[in-house]
Amino acid sequence: MLTGLSWLALEVKYLERARAFYEETLGLSVRERGTDELVAAAGDTDLVLRRPSEFPRGGLHTHYAFSVPAAEYDDWWDRLSASYDLEEAQFGSARSLYLYDPDSNCVELGQQDVAGPGIDGIFEVVLEVEALERARDFYDALGFETVDEGNDRTRVRLHGPMALELWEPHLGLADARGGVHVDLGFETDDPAAALAAVRDRVRSLERETDDEIVVRDPDGHFLTFVAP
Repeated sequence: MLTGLSWLALEVKYLERARAFYEETLGLSVRERGTDELVAAAGDTDLVLRRPSEFPRGGLHTHYAFSVPAAEYDDWWDRLSASYDLEEAQFGSARSLYLYDPDSNCVELGQQDVAGPGIDGIFEVVLEVEALERARDFYDALGFETVDEGNDRTRVRLHGPMALELWEPHLGLADARGGVHVDLGFETDDPAAALAAVRDRVRSLERETDDEIVVRDPDGHFLTFVAP
């Protein structure tokens, strides 16, 4: 039903400070810039950096993961560890490093099967939710599938156009938190079908056109279903 992650939006206090981190430190290309928002390209996914001037706001303290080619990982570690206190985790044969951006978002760079060079997509986003089963039922209806459940029953990992983790409030790896009021854009061939699947579960329907539908999920996250 949902075929791709089109964008992830983050709330930032100072656009120039955020731009410097994402463009100069992490090597993303800024392709659009306005008074209160800029858009950087992370592979085929947009990373939107947005000052809190209107709704939807970007996400606060969001934990999310960039894809980097496996062969580049050691170079990223060497480069970033000179200025940041990195943490590392291993998932099977793949490694991930963690650092924080200037607005306290936990940024993961993980080894993935991507072409690169450099950051080439977003493969995971973590949302904070009030009730885990309610949130899981909502995203199940959009075609996500459960692939892992935490032993403490405070989180669940879903697979869809990217990995989506739903966390009841707690601290995860690198003391990360799930994001609140996150703004996600999803590509779908049929926005109306995506809305129909969750119409009775959404907190609100914000906008509906033939090509774009915006809803808020049960925890207040903004979701846009947009035709490619």
